[in-house]
Amino acid sequence: MVKFCGLIVAAASLLSLGGCAVLRRTPERQEPGVPPSAAVAEPGHYIVMPGHGAELVAELRAAPAPQTPEIVDGVGIRADERKLVAKSFVRIGTGCYPDADAAARDWAQRMGIRVAADKTLIYVLPADDKAGAKLAEEMTAACTDESGTARAALVATYYVRYRLPFGAQFRNLTADETKKLGVGGGVQIGSVIGGTPAAEANLRTGDFVLKLNGKDVHDRADFQNQLRANMGKRVTLTISRDGVQVERMVRLGMLATESRDAKK
Repeated sequence: MVKFCGLIVAAASLLSLGGCAVLRRTPERQEPGVPPSAAVAEPGHYIVMPGHGAELVAELRAAPAPQTPEIVDGVGIRADERKLVAKSFVRIGTGCYPDADAAARDWAQRMGIRVAADKTLIYVLPADDKAGAKLAEEMTAACTDESGTARAALVATYYVRYRLPFGAQFRNLTADETKKLGVGGGVQIGSVIGGTPAAEANLRTGDFVLKLNGKDVHDRADFQNQLRANMGKRVTLTISRDGVQVERMVRLGMLATESRDAKK
């Protein structure tokens, strides 16, 4: 089984997996962007999406965190995520609460402030069990991680709009793929996020990236390093699509922190 790793272009040190914390009631004063502490007691359970810890979120977010995230009731976790991804929003974490009362919504709001989310979507099962079957499945999946499944009558998903220098996931090639392509290395493109440089260059899921500006791409780490070295510049990617090699021009963006530094 192959697995897409990393998101976009951040250095490998920024792509560490996030963890999860069991939370309890906290003081009302919150610091946006400060990860929740396991020492605080409340029955809510917050799960960080892999690769989207606080440091990476701060690095890639498109704008400063709002005082309070926009909070709306969601319809379907997967469907809502697809719509938001198309607008460059990335899900950074999931909140799971065992009850669906006012206290649960208060907790979901506080968590949105703590993790510096731009948007918070709330999911509660409808009274009609049949109508809620699909949502129940999605809620269970969202609240399951390596530690098990958290009981949740209310689920909150948290999103941040990223300024993505590249805008696509990518993974190392398998031995069979390198043999079939006749190359020594490269990466395969996974999900492409709408409105990003990768999307504007018409890169597609399944494309194999073999070179950047004529230089061989050895693996995922090498591609990350080459992208980072060329942020803010126009680069040429040599890709293999359906057995045919073509070139795509990509105008790379810059990380949010580096964009701000450049204006000083």
